[in-house]
Amino acid sequence: MEFFALQAKRRSEKEYLAYDTTSISSYSQSLKQAKYGKSKEHDCLPQINLALLYGETSALPVYYRKLAGNISDVKTIENLVRDIDFLALEKLNLVMDRGFYSEANINELFRRHHKFLIGARTSLKLVKSKLDEIRDGFATRPHYNSENQLYIKSFTLDWDYTETKPRTGEIIKDKRRVYVHYYYNDQHATDDKNRMNHLLDTLEEELRSGKKKPEHEKLYQKYYEVTETAVRGKKILPKQEAIAGAEKDYGYFALLSNGIKDPVEALKVYRTKDMIEKAFGNLKERLNMRRMSVASEENLEGKLFIQFVALAYLSYIKKAMDDNGLFKNYTMQELLDELDIIEFYQQPGKKHHLSEITEKQKKLYQ
Repeated sequence: MEFFALQAKRRSEKEYLAYDTTSISSYSQSLKQAKYGKSKEHDCLPQINLALLYGETSALPVYYRKLAGNISDVKTIENLVRDIDFLALEKLNLVMDRGFYSEANINELFRRHHKFLIGARTSLKLVKSKLDEIRDGFATRPHYNSENQLYIKSFTLDWDYTETKPRTGEIIKDKRRVYVHYYYNDQHATDDKNRMNHLLDTLEEELRSGKKKPEHEKLYQKYYEVTETAVRGKKILPKQEAIAGAEKDYGYFALLSNGIKDPVEALKVYRTKDMIEKAFGNLKERLNMRRMSVASEENLEGKLFIQFVALAYLSYIKKAMDDNGLFKNYTMQELLDELDIIEFYQQPGKKHHLSEITEKQKKLYQ
């Protein structure tokens, strides 16, 4: 906790912190928080979930917390904002994907006066109503952004804020300002259409063969009407209205924010969120955390903290390499290998000295 607090003091107040979770599987039967849940690794082992805050300007990890493996992303926000009060960040600026969206989460962030940028489904009432108004003239030249190669439009809308007073139970209702940024991408529309047709092909084959999957039950009901008679056999009819309803949103996506008014800036901040995915990749691949090879809670706590410190080093080295163009000549492993051959010598009672250091190595350290 002291380490997190000291690190937080080095953060820029305006820096947006990417927030996301990942799952880490475990073979251990003794870890209390190792539970079966929706695995992001798609395996069948119990897991813990690891939540991470990552600075988008500093490119450094800020804070982590472990969660039980059966906790969904959307349930973690309220505890996150409560837990990190000790960081003494006057303003918390969070960027999150749409898996963290809920009305309760947005109300909680408003209540605590935190800034947020979050992905939002186009099916949400607040997003959908405005999109239906502007859809016809959206993909036209006046709204095209050449830098990002997509169409952009933005609006300031009212958020229906509610807050329940804990002592009295009194419900306070108010309006809060929220910026809704809309984007349309032709290539994404084509990709969405291909994905949908692939899904429908899969559903039809499952219905036709009788090998239905329980996880697809809602999709069967949403997109198909299935009748069966002794004479005509099984008849599978697509529900064209439902399919058309999905098709009209192909290529569109939306971002909600109470802090970023400019849609281009919002998109830029949101896209840098992929740094946290790279951080999870570093934890799992470079730092060998794809499986949690520990047998006790104490070992788990220790390993997580050591790996977090190691992630800070890796992240710092990567940013330094990016800033100085070192990836033109080295991979990160090659750079570390180049420095790893420097030896440290020390005899009892005598001052230490280093092995020979080449000009090339000195340049890398500089």
